[in-house]
Amino acid sequence: MDKKRKKVTLEDVAKKANVSLGTASKALSSPEKVKPATLEKVRNAVTNMGYVRNGVARSLAARKTWRIAVVYPTLKNPMFSNSIDSLQQTLLEMGYQLVIGSHEYNQKQEVKVLQALVESSVDGVILVGTDHDEAVFQMIERYDIPYLMMWSTDETSYPHTIGFSNRQASYDIAKHVIAKGHRKAAICGGPVEGNERSRQRRAGVLQAFEEAGLPIKPEWVMETPFSLDGGREAIKQLLQIGELPTVLICGTDLHAIGAMHQCQLSGIPVPDKLSITGFDDIEFASAMTPGLTTVRVPMHGIGVEVARAIVAIIDNEGAGEPLELDTMIVERDSLRALTDAETSSCC
Repeated sequence: MDKKRKKVTLEDVAKKANVSLGTASKALSSPEKVKPATLEKVRNAVTNMGYVRNGVARSLAARKTWRIAVVYPTLKNPMFSNSIDSLQQTLLEMGYQLVIGSHEYNQKQEVKVLQALVESSVDGVILVGTDHDEAVFQMIERYDIPYLMMWSTDETSYPHTIGFSNRQASYDIAKHVIAKGHRKAAICGGPVEGNERSRQRRAGVLQAFEEAGLPIKPEWVMETPFSLDGGREAIKQLLQIGELPTVLICGTDLHAIGAMHQCQLSGIPVPDKLSITGFDDIEFASAMTPGLTTVRVPMHGIGVEVARAIVAIIDNEGAGEPLELDTMIVERDSLRALTDAETSSCC
């Protein structure tokens, strides 16, 4: 019978990597503080020897759980999946595990989800957006947990915030639409209650058209679920109204893709009869026919910067001022430039 294999210790790893015990420990707990060559030697030793850290002992020694919680509005939207990947990978490199929850755009449910995550012991909390039930902030204060808000810099003065201005990004795409000659626009966005991102995306579009002297008809400002069906519903509502605008400005790519699908079903050529724009630039946006003109959100950058910032807050190193990342307009074929004659006839 084979003898029981001897458990590999951190001292064994240090000897194998030819480094001190302290350096080996630092390489595993704070890899960003170790020289790349040394870090590679330690990681190779860990892999070759099959070393497994004692998580309980590590937590007790450092008085940390090495776990960070994030609560997303939904896990069904690809834009959040992309940010999860960069957030998780960056935290993993820094020695932390990401624990994920979602609430499906229900603020009361968010409180329950967050409570479950906090009670499982985490070192920090990441919230998506800036509009949350007051009970969320009360819970964070009661448990005295460092937290950071990401994805939006609108409607808050909290210093630990990383994202972009939804209002400015929507204002920019609306100005771009107007420059293409469009004077009759409709808006399709998600529910605005409890969601500053939806509110500010709608507000940015309305602001741009009002400044251009082109107020949008109230019946053309639509609020539908954050889904492909929500986009389909917007087209159905426009058909019921009986008059089509020249462009539909959507608050998410999911809305826009759903709207494009319904246009196909309803015999409405895009962009010849109706131009459509989105927001997020998820992978499917470029795969559509026609390709979707949209706002590219810095999904990867947000994940990386948020990971670094929340760890800095946990380590009492601060996270500096709010960080606002840039968005950009990605122009594809779903938005058509109107001729001068078309622009004149639609006003």
